[in-house]
Amino acid sequence: MKTKETYLKDIRQGDKIASSFLVAEKSMAYSQKGSPYLNVRLKDKTGEIDGKVWDNVPALDPVFKKGDIIFIEGRTQTYRNALQVSIITIKKCTPEEIDPEDFLPVSRMDTDAMYKDLLVYLEKISSQPLKDLLAAFFHDEKASELFRRAPAAKGFHHNYLGGLLEHTLSVVRLLDRAADHYPQLNRDLLLAGGMLHDIGKIYEFSYDNLVEYSDEGRMIGHLVMGVEMINKKIDNIPDFPPRLALALRHIILSHHGEFEFGSPKRPKTLEALVVHFMDDLDAKLNGFEIFVAADAANTETEWTPFNRFFERYLYKGKTPVD
Repeated sequence: MKTKETYLKDIRQGDKIASSFLVAEKSMAYSQKGSPYLNVRLKDKTGEIDGKVWDNVPALDPVFKKGDIIFIEGRTQTYRNALQVSIITIKKCTPEEIDPEDFLPVSRMDTDAMYKDLLVYLEKISSQPLKDLLAAFFHDEKASELFRRAPAAKGFHHNYLGGLLEHTLSVVRLLDRAADHYPQLNRDLLLAGGMLHDIGKIYEFSYDNLVEYSDEGRMIGHLVMGVEMINKKIDNIPDFPPRLALALRHIILSHHGEFEFGSPKRPKTLEALVVHFMDDLDAKLNGFEIFVAADAANTETEWTPFNRFFERYLYKGKTPVD
């Protein structure tokens, strides 16, 4: 395994580049004279950059495809106030030559520490059926390995390796505090719902190189997939209370809150309502921070470009405290 030569965060205009990158996008285009060229979006864990292949296109086009990791030589230049790479040579990398975690962003939090913290909440559960159910997921070697690595989304929030674990732990912490504030809530059900609300995402996405939806993710989605996974585990737990199973399945199916956001059902229990709001809060806060950070290099204004998800410009400056 080779050490990656250059990260995108370190490159400047005019730099010569000889390094490996993930191909996030690739398309063929034609100049006004009819000459073919390639548009390429290059990526590593520190960012993304546009690339162009102007010469030798017929020979270089079949060398690689979207999702490949390639070693390129080229030079950076500025086009419309943004850096891009003019690519001269391309070689597809073999698995032995790269570390996949160089090319996808990774949670800044320590994965092992987060997972240990999550298991602490499992031990807080006093309901034995719920504790057995959670253990069937989080003490399972394969499921826990996927859960530690999976992103929480493809684009909007926690869209990096370890993002699902980071998001889930944050939501569970919020739910635990909510149970302190609202004693009418069933803490066991609340924590179990928080730990399992996005469990289907370990199979909704593929995340070996690019983060993409799996076929099952596109055709079914993580809410229904999560309920199917929970049903299978419950079938192996003797005398699991049917009403408890119903309440938990309802939390999973309703946690997106509204039909237009993908929920087959809207929250109809206190616990389902609180899980929805805490999930929404954590996702939106992280998504806000990601969008602001992506525009941090633009120091000419304290406002981001218009964000289509939030439907507004976002403030990058520090909130005044006086």
